[in-house]
Amino acid sequence: MSEGYRVAVVGATGQVGTLMLALLRERSFPAREIVPFASERSAGRRLEDPAGSGSALEVRALSEEAIRDFDLALFSAGGATSGEWAPRFVERGAVVIDNSSRWRGRDEVPLVVSEVNADALAWHQGIIANPNCSTMQMVVALKPLYDEAGIERLVISTYQAVSGTGRRAVDELLEQSHALLHERSISPPATYAHQIAFNALPHAGSFAPGDDHTDEERKLINETRKILGDPSIRISATCVRVPVVNGHSEAVNVQTRAPLSPERARELLRAAPGVTVIDDPGAARYPIAIDAEGKDDVFVGRIRRDPGHERALDMWIVSDNLRKGAATNAIQLAEALHARGLLTPRAMAAGSARSLA
Repeated sequence: MSEGYRVAVVGATGQVGTLMLALLRERSFPAREIVPFASERSAGRRLEDPAGSGSALEVRALSEEAIRDFDLALFSAGGATSGEWAPRFVERGAVVIDNSSRWRGRDEVPLVVSEVNADALAWHQGIIANPNCSTMQMVVALKPLYDEAGIERLVISTYQAVSGTGRRAVDELLEQSHALLHERSISPPATYAHQIAFNALPHAGSFAPGDDHTDEERKLINETRKILGDPSIRISATCVRVPVVNGHSEAVNVQTRAPLSPERARELLRAAPGVTVIDDPGAARYPIAIDAEGKDDVFVGRIRRDPGHERALDMWIVSDNLRKGAATNAIQLAEALHARGLLTPRAMAAGSARSLA
């Protein structure tokens, strides 16, 4: 298109980057040009044009010359790439929406979920952080309950799909499953510490030296507090990797500050943007991962009173971790920037990212 934004997608050949390219087309984001970036080994590869022109987009490698004159850069290339290249895009006038964990904890960087705290976009300094996938889906469901009754404590158990680790993890699950179903021995695990097929690992993420929580668990704790703007919420989290290809599931116990009935919680969630309630357990109707795949909503069910606490509810939350958990929210944030007049050519003055370096 002759009008619109010039958009870079960094990490365009990965799972989330590929989906970002597709969603830019599906959601008709006003881009006059979309340029995919990836590693040197992918440079020159040709991808389908998400604008639907029938032509192909050539993947470029990151360089000082190649990143000039962009209005928006969508990053899904890992924390190291983000740390090095996101500030360089900002210095040249682009707004960056980053899907890695690199910037989420920085006080000066807004951590934003479109349905929850989009007003935080107004104070960005060039970089906007996309939350972790498991945090993302949970806070979409928690926000209406928080606004109604406050939240005192959360106890979270996640059941996270292997696609959250990457394509190699998906391949490993499928290869192990195929071998076991055909009564063949499997190769030693390469992606996870143990066999993932027909197993459940209480070890999603990595353990930092001296920490008895994984980084996935720490993200749930810290990011939830930052997004909801309430550091007083007490949070316990256990993250489990399960042999599901796509779609994270979560069992969440919510202790509210004021009384909140399951009936009122369902009413609030049915009215909340981006949420679909499926809650008829007697008829075996509740959210499941295979039904959430390919959809952008967060699905909530099994909403019930915790018999151990008069102000606590239990709920089950499911979402496609690659879509709403990553790519969709990034595009929604870009749409919100556009709608609010916060994304304009050369929106950021040169050098505004130097404080972020």
